[in-house]
Amino acid sequence: MRSKNFKIRLFIGLAIVAFAFVQRCNSKETNPYTGRTQVINMTSDQEIAIGLDNRDEMAQQHGGLHPNNQYQALVDNVGNKLVNNSIARETPYNYEFHLLADENAINAFALPGGQIFITQALFSKLENEDQLAGVLGHEIGHVIGRHSAERIAESEFWQKVSTGASVGADMGGLVGGIGQQTLLKNGRGDELESDDLGVLFMMKAGYNPEEMIGVMQILKDAAGPNRVPEFQSSHPDPDNRMEKIQEAIEKYRNQ
Repeated sequence: MRSKNFKIRLFIGLAIVAFAFVQRCNSKETNPYTGRTQVINMTSDQEIAIGLDNRDEMAQQHGGLHPNNQYQALVDNVGNKLVNNSIARETPYNYEFHLLADENAINAFALPGGQIFITQALFSKLENEDQLAGVLGHEIGHVIGRHSAERIAESEFWQKVSTGASVGADMGGLVGGIGQQTLLKNGRGDELESDDLGVLFMMKAGYNPEEMIGVMQILKDAAGPNRVPEFQSSHPDPDNRMEKIQEAIEKYRNQ
């Protein structure tokens, strides 16, 4: 009897794993804005809904919205200028830009569907409007690159595989909730792609792309010898990013 139950559990587990791989293969699509093939298992409307659902809570975690309307207007103006002069305007996403009151975490991030944030801690270190454009352009790149949606699909895939592997011990739900760490965790390739897109968006909107290198220098200086700002968490080395940004500048200037 025990052997029979083991075989049944093994069969179910293998079926779950097989289903996960089949679903992963069927979820591949080409991003029309970057040309990159990705595994995505949600629509743009679902991305927008996730961003809106998490927007207020994310702001609260960083002290809420900054009370200075003039600063917020600058963030809005630069963000909208980047969108309106790039392929971002052709996407179905609803771009909203938020200046957060957090004066400690040097950070900027994007939620799926176009919700983009920058903390006062980072905003206050920027030296000019072009650098602000570099930060916001980078975050727009994350949205267009659908990086959060890609991470969500990857997370759900491994949850299913894990469930299949442990099916004999636990037949719990196949897909857990979407945690905020999944939404915000981008890989090094995602960061470099967003840097590249950010350079392009800056140039299209008339900003000096060299100032994105200045942003990298600000982040590097803020990190000091030991501390790593949140904005650099899991990111490529700033020196490497500066080199890649310079390459992107030359590439787009020669097009």
